[in-house]
Amino acid sequence: MHLLALGLNHHTAPLSIREKLAFPAETLPHALDSLVASQAAREAAIVSTCNRTEIYCLSTDPHAALDWLCQFHGLSRAEVEPYLYRLEAAQAARHAFRVASGLDSMVLGETQILGQLKDAVRSAESAGTLGTLLNGLFQRTFAVAKEVRSSTAVGSSSVSMSAAAVKLAEQIFPSVSELNVLFVGAGEMIELVATHFAARNPSCITVANRTLERGQRLAEQFGGNAITLAELPEALARYDVVVTSTASQLPIIGKGMVERAIKARRHRPMFMLDLAVPRDIELEVDKLDDVFLFSVDDIAGIVEVGKEARQQAAAEAESIIQSRVAEFNDWLKKRETVPLIRALRDEAERTRRHALEGAMKQLARGDAPEKVLEALSVQLTNKLMHPPTQALSSGSGAEHDAQVQTIARLYRLHPES
Repeated sequence: MHLLALGLNHHTAPLSIREKLAFPAETLPHALDSLVASQAAREAAIVSTCNRTEIYCLSTDPHAALDWLCQFHGLSRAEVEPYLYRLEAAQAARHAFRVASGLDSMVLGETQILGQLKDAVRSAESAGTLGTLLNGLFQRTFAVAKEVRSSTAVGSSSVSMSAAAVKLAEQIFPSVSELNVLFVGAGEMIELVATHFAARNPSCITVANRTLERGQRLAEQFGGNAITLAELPEALARYDVVVTSTASQLPIIGKGMVERAIKARRHRPMFMLDLAVPRDIELEVDKLDDVFLFSVDDIAGIVEVGKEARQQAAAEAESIIQSRVAEFNDWLKKRETVPLIRALRDEAERTRRHALEGAMKQLARGDAPEKVLEALSVQLTNKLMHPPTQALSSGSGAEHDAQVQTIARLYRLHPES
């Protein structure tokens, strides 16, 4: 069995590819069941965010998980493989440790990814696909992330994606306080972005969501109001800033809808930030005059602020990770001997039962207990000593010398030369 990490991220694939391989939260249980049922993996967890899609699994065939991923999304290997990384054993662990510590994020040192990893593990646990090995990996992953964040400054001086959204808007408009802001979606990312916009006291905050009740709960936190997604076409023209992040598999805002909104606004500019993967706003919207459309990849430059200082701390974090990877690799190697240990114990148990059955029969015949116990002990000794004695008595050369040293070490013997 192979411990495997398979995936792609903002370093290896553009948004146009990442959105094709995304797993919305509601599809994760089915995807995990499908992956394990296909026998491509015995254990599995899937991490899917706006910047990455990764599968962590225990598999007999490193290629099987890739085949499943392509089939699940209806893509060919040729379309996907150029953007993928495939890491095994210790390298897979190192990657997981770096991801959880924020070292592989678009915003170096950001903390949101740790929560997303924990969500992925909870989903796998609920689906019944989180086994002993993956559980061991992720528990160590979370411990490493905690150690890195508590003993280094890797997360300090960072500009989050949500803060970057405000900075982008301020490049288009002189003051956020004069703007009407619309958030489409009511998830964690929207809540984070809304918090930063609300701190600038915009003129109006509205949350558009599929379910009005959830939208209202979020809007109330910021003194705003809520509408349903069905109201978007009529409402869109009222907003200067539109930020979207939903789990929709298809765009929610199309080119035609935005064209009508811009016309109604008499061509006053509109700032649109699409943080969703797959995208919520049709790409063609970017071609419209007076519309400033940005995607999750477009804010990479803004989040570079303070990166130099964090990179120095990242070097310290890498050192911590390296030592923890070595410890995990030792644990992994010990795990590989578990089947052998089990087989060895099973063999010893068969020997014990066979000897015990013989002794019980002798006692039933009325044989003296002292003689029965003596015979039992001799029989067990002979059975248990036969394999190492035979190994010592046969073979030659370097292999025999190695066997002699191994047996002497196992039994803690120091024979006289």
